[in-house]
Order: sequence, then structure tokens, then C-alpha cells
Amino acid sequence: MLLSLALLLQERYPDLGFLRVFQYITFRAVMAALTSLLIGLAFGPWVIRWLTAMKIGQPIREYGVQQHLSKSGTPTMGGVLILIGIAVSTLLWFDWSNRFVWVVMMVTLGFGAVGWVDDWRKVVHKNPEGMASREKFFWQSLIGLVAALYLAFSVSETSNLRVLELFLRWVQSGFSNDLPPKADLLVPFFKTVSYPLGVFGFIALTYFVIVGTSNAVNFTDGLDGLAIMPVVMVGSALGVFAYVTGSSVYSKYLLFPYIPGSGELLIFCAAMAGAGLAFLWFNTHPAQVFMGDVGALSLGGALGTMAVITRQEIVLGIMGGVFVVEVLSVMLQVSWFKFTKKRYGEGRRIFKMAPLHHHFEKSGWKETQVVVRFWIITMLLCLVGLASLKLR
Repeated sequence: MLLSLALLLQERYPDLGFLRVFQYITFRAVMAALTSLLIGLAFGPWVIRWLTAMKIGQPIREYGVQQHLSKSGTPTMGGVLILIGIAVSTLLWFDWSNRFVWVVMMVTLGFGAVGWVDDWRKVVHKNPEGMASREKFFWQSLIGLVAALYLAFSVSETSNLRVLELFLRWVQSGFSNDLPPKADLLVPFFKTVSYPLGVFGFIALTYFVIVGTSNAVNFTDGLDGLAIMPVVMVGSALGVFAYVTGSSVYSKYLLFPYIPGSGELLIFCAAMAGAGLAFLWFNTHPAQVFMGDVGALSLGGALGTMAVITRQEIVLGIMGGVFVVEVLSVMLQVSWFKFTKKRYGEGRRIFKMAPLHHHFEKSGWKETQVVVRFWIITMLLCLVGLASLKLR
């Protein structure tokens, strides 16, 4: 919005040459981060008081870690503070004609709505399980598939009209399975290694990345500050990739596909980083507020969508290694328990408790030790992911 206003003022008043700075993505990204950070810090206490007054407290599972029982009643659904910061800041500083930012915004708010309903049921019905797994998965899948279908035809095009034309042509051709090379699955650290996916392959991969990342971040959100800092780090790193793929100069030099318009995602990434840091101010141990599913699901969906647009799905798996390990620990624990119960008559466990961060807690680590060490691991993995920019 401010970009359009600056361009309009510059056109009418040529002497206002300093307004040209609004045309630089880097300037607007810095301002977006500052804006969302200030919004979060300013409105955080008010949101916490409102959640407390509404008695929106976090229910704690009785079979969980006993040390966490003292957290029962801590205000949850604080993810709305993150979403407000991201939405307001992004709308102020990004180019409203950019279709990619709108897609990421819609996915983020869509998953946030699913998380809101889940959290609300936990609070109102005092049920720690919240929304039924099948119902939650249905809505996540619907949003993920719609986004995947749109992105399949928008990666190589610059207008929504052209995207619609390609979609109609695809249907009329009997669902031809071809996509341009820039939609291939890129393998990091190799110059020319990529795998063509085709339309159905692209949609399947995109769906898996968006929904999978959303749930992975949700599983990770179990300790004070554990999920939000890795989200900030991974999101910031994806912003670098967005800037590179959105630049015809840098993408050519670094051998990345040039995706017009993807650079504007840097604004969203910066806004997410600022809002995340503001939330961490109140979420650090001992937490004054939890983000809840409304925050975790939406932030995970945003990371997955941005990774697909910038064609960095594998790099997301590397940088978000903590998220990957957390969700795998749950899958392994549940699968092994069911298998052993069917075979031996009693369920057995691989970990003391899943997700993985609870296993380390039950092994004697303090909560802050688990959190900070997971942060350090994420920082190292992000550096490895960023190294793929040049090591190819």
C-alpha cells in the first residue's frame, strides 16, 4: 500500500525524489520487520490481558510431562498476535499486485482459521485434544490442494489471467503432465541436477510440503519458545532464497531459476521474523502466552508455501531439520506402539515420550536446555541451507 502511495506522490511531485527508496525491496523488508516487531511489542500485553479475561487458558494433558502441569491456564491462542503483526505489516509494505504474497497470506490465514477453531474447542470444551484429527486434516488438505493447484501454473507466469488460461488449457488437453523446467524439483549443492515433476507430481509435492510443514511446526510447539525461534530463522533464510530467485541477475549468477515476483516474498518473511521476535518476548520461559494451533499451523503453512514458490523444498527440509525430526519421532512412536501391541499384545515405545523434545525432558534435560539446544541446531542447519546458494 505504501509503495503505491509513494509512487503516486512521486509522479505528482517529482521533487520528492527520496520516495524512490520505497521501490527497493530491501528497504521495505527492513521496515516490514520493524513494523511487525513494534506491533507485537505494543499490543502483546493487551492481547495477553484479553485472553486472560476471556479465560482462554491452555489445558495440559494429564499424561504429559508432570513439570508442565503448572502451565495449565496460561493464555493460549497468542498466535493471533503474530498473525496481526504479519498481516498489517505485509499489507503496508508489499506490492499489492504481487500474486505470490497473496497466496502465502491466504494459506497462512486459512491454516490460522483451522488452528483457531481447534484452540477454541480446547478452551470452550476443556478438551486438550481439540478438533478431531480427521476434521483438521480435511481442512488442511483442502487449503493445501487449492494452493498447490494454483502454484502449479503460476510459477512460470506473471498474471492471474495467464494462470487461468494455462489451467483451462491443461484441462482441455486431457490433463497433460508437462511443466516448464523452473518447476522441477531442485537438488541443492548440485548445479544441474533436478527432477521434472509434471503437474500431478508438482501438486502432490506442494500439498505434502505445505500440510507436512504445518503439522511439523505444530508438533514442535510444545515448550516455551521452542517453535517460534526456528520459524524466525528458517523464514528469514527462505527470504534470502526468495530475493535471489526474484532477481534476474542473482538467479542467473547463482544458477537458480528466475521466478518473477518471488522476490516480494522477502517482505512477508521480514514481517514474519519481526512478529515472531515480538512474540518470543512474551513466550520465552516462563511463557506469559502460548501461540496455540492458530499460530503453529499458520506459520508452518507459510514456510511450506514459500519453499514451494522459491523451489527450495529440499532445502526447507534441511533448514527445518528440527521440525522434521519432531514429526518423525511422533510417527515412529505411534507406528511402533501399534505394531508391537498387535504382535506382542502390549504397546512398546521407542522414545520415553513423543514429540522428541519431551523425550529429552524425561531424560533429565531442563526445558531451557532443550529449547536453546534446538535453536543452536536450527541455526547450524540454516547456515548449511544458505551455503547451497554458492556451493553448487
